[in-house]
Amino acid sequence: MTGPLRPAFHEGQILSAADLAATVEHARGATARHVRHLHDWGIAEGLALVTRPRTDPLTNDRFVEVSVAAGVAVDGTGREIVVTAPVVLRESDFEAVNGADRPTDEPYPVFLTSADTEPAGDPRPDVCGAAAGRTRVEESYQVLFGRLGEERLVAEQPQPPVGEPLAAPPARWLILLGYVRWTNGHFSGVETRARGVAPRGAGVRADTVSAPSGTLTLRTGREPQEGRPVLMLSGGDPPDLVFGLYGGGGAVTPLMTVAANGNLSIEGSFSGRMSVGSTVVASGTASDGMLLPLPSGVTPEQVADGRVVVHVRVTPRVPALPTRTTLFSPVEVAVDPDRRVRCLIRLYDPRATGSPPPVDLPGAVDFLVLATVAANPGGDGA
Repeated sequence: MTGPLRPAFHEGQILSAADLAATVEHARGATARHVRHLHDWGIAEGLALVTRPRTDPLTNDRFVEVSVAAGVAVDGTGREIVVTAPVVLRESDFEAVNGADRPTDEPYPVFLTSADTEPAGDPRPDVCGAAAGRTRVEESYQVLFGRLGEERLVAEQPQPPVGEPLAAPPARWLILLGYVRWTNGHFSGVETRARGVAPRGAGVRADTVSAPSGTLTLRTGREPQEGRPVLMLSGGDPPDLVFGLYGGGGAVTPLMTVAANGNLSIEGSFSGRMSVGSTVVASGTASDGMLLPLPSGVTPEQVADGRVVVHVRVTPRVPALPTRTTLFSPVEVAVDPDRRVRCLIRLYDPRATGSPPPVDLPGAVDFLVLATVAANPGGDGA
């Protein structure tokens, strides 16, 4: 096996077209390998589907003109595709692919692919006996319309093996730009997602991402937008990790902060799945007939199927006594299987005139509810 061949030159060498072409191909091959293996293919800049309202002069029907905005993409073979100016999509091209379909509200995919062409006015050497041939190649592109469902093809495209040189068209790599809707012989709108598939942006493959400025920012969107999430890793004094939302002027409102010492600060509530052996608690006061609450994050379904075990402790509260000589005693203090409180207290004043009988009244309790995750959910607790 051999690696890539790099052209080498020496004094007095006669350079052929093959020598010069090899110089160019070596550089193109290195760039292609970089793009293939250090990046994920996709849209790097622009290339959105843009609409402009139009009116059919014959029917007065409203429709839209669709164009592809200027931009840059890289495909899975390592080729860069540059669209230098907006490109208006031709309705005739759409009809040639999908014109025979029955009317539908489903959007059709639009793809971008690379294409090599010979530029107009290609200069040729004026040498007697020299073979005529092109001296320039335009690294161009094609915009293609797909049939319904063909957007799934983009995920099935195999990348070239390591070291394989760039393949010249017609070896195509499809990049999804979006979708168009078709109504009464015209484009009627565009979509960015259909049938669960959306255009993909270019990415990077790396185990390490460093920030020389001392702050690493991860956000959605190229520019800060108010209300959008942002994750910031700061190496300042003290260093911290902040998740928050952009506010006006690009300022970040922290929602969660992890300090260098491990302290976690959050704005709002915290919930999540309980781990085995963990315990959560609820406490308070409840009167007779009330249903005791479960601790935050615990559901009745978890208790019913044995995933969470609940322990309850209740203590009767001393009521406000009508006289200083009134005696208090609990008659019943319990919690039924539905966690409903049963509390009955008895009041008696032995020094009251006429020796009235004791009075039984509904009472109140202080409660403590502990919920623990069972080590053997659904089992017998053994």
